[in-house]
Amino acid sequence: MLRKENALITLTNAGVRRDRKWLVRGITMSVHSGEIVTLIGPNGSGKTTTAKMALGLLGVNEGTTGRKKNLRIGYVPQKLQIDWTVPIKVKRFISLTNKISDKEIEFALSLTNTSHLSNKEVRMLSGGELQRVMVARAIALSPEFLVLDEPVQGVDYKGEDAIYNLIEETRTKLNCGILLISHDLHMVMSTTDKVICLNGHICCSGTPGVVTTSPEFKDLFGERMATNLAIYQHNHDHEHLIDGSIKK
Repeated sequence: MLRKENALITLTNAGVRRDRKWLVRGITMSVHSGEIVTLIGPNGSGKTTTAKMALGLLGVNEGTTGRKKNLRIGYVPQKLQIDWTVPIKVKRFISLTNKISDKEIEFALSLTNTSHLSNKEVRMLSGGELQRVMVARAIALSPEFLVLDEPVQGVDYKGEDAIYNLIEETRTKLNCGILLISHDLHMVMSTTDKVICLNGHICCSGTPGVVTTSPEFKDLFGERMATNLAIYQHNHDHEHLIDGSIKK
């Protein structure tokens, strides 16, 4: 049953249709403060479409959407549209489209461990540095609702754990609700509170343990993946810090 009380966003039987084809349909979900909800599914399953419905960037063709009044939102899109020939430094990039104080910028850079990159040009950043700066930009205004669409793309294996630890720390420090989209099922299952598995509709949803044992998940990702994830969740008893070190 959908828990709507004090929800930051809600979708109720929501769907988007384009050119007589449903991109996604029948989506019912909510995100609350301090909660990480993750959307998983194959390419074309409607993950980004669902996130954009939650953000209000896409109108729905059926169902309803709801958002807390005056909700502060942070968004890290899957693809960043930027002219990489323009020399813009990180500090300026963070305040590019919003009026943000130096104190707010410093807080965001500190939380994402990117203070040392403040005067570096964005085009010179590594994949991992760029993703952390993107998160810093999204959290500079202390959002109540944060949407991260494939935040580890272009990041090496060592940096992936660090990004997910950053997401958890952001949730803890800001008590914001987070909607996460990721293909990295191993890391998702160790980070999130609730998983929603999509394939044009909701196949299954619940805690990571419930989802990985569901027949729908096994049909979509295979019995082997479900078994490996169950083992991973049991054995992943350490965390990778942003500097690459491991904390037991």
